[in-house]
Amino acid sequence: MIKVALTGGIATGKSHVLDQFRRRGVPCLDADVLTRGVMAAGTEATSAVAARFGTEMLAADGSVDRAKLAPVVFADPAARRDLEAIVHPAVYRAIEAGLRAFQLISNPPIAVVDVPLLYETGAEKKFERVIVTTCSPDLQIARLMARGLSEPDARARLAAQWPTDEKAARADFVIRTDGSVEDTDRQVDDVYVKLHGGQRL
Repeated sequence: MIKVALTGGIATGKSHVLDQFRRRGVPCLDADVLTRGVMAAGTEATSAVAARFGTEMLAADGSVDRAKLAPVVFADPAARRDLEAIVHPAVYRAIEAGLRAFQLISNPPIAVVDVPLLYETGAEKKFERVIVTTCSPDLQIARLMARGLSEPDARARLAAQWPTDEKAARADFVIRTDGSVEDTDRQVDDVYVKLHGGQRL
């Protein structure tokens, strides 16, 4: 099983591309979904977040209130590093467990994991191939503002990550998402075929 990481800057279309791989029958994991599990009520990571940032960062159900925590960590690089030191190891353990399960259940030819901070966390070594989604920074800002962020908040999110061009330069495959949806999907098809050794399945 070839372990494939899907990464790229925020709002560069990773979720759409991951969904397209799912539609083609590829088993997929989403680090953001796994993060929500890691930050649920009663977990070790949630206890550590409450100890570091205060219990006011917890929601009524005992999980981490990510909407409340986000402005704190994006405004303070030291706070963000502290949060990442708590959350990332737990998320990568969940990814490894998920990939092991795929192998045990069906051992598919490939599996894709959406890991937004792949290069920032030095985790590219855990994967055999890397796909990077990319678009212009202006389009990233526009997409984030369409999600309800202010322009300063959107720019802070971009500043907290490596520039997408740097990620693309290190990738095995690059999928540009500033064209039409159909154009993006054609690129997914091309990568899908190449990952299967050039065979159209």
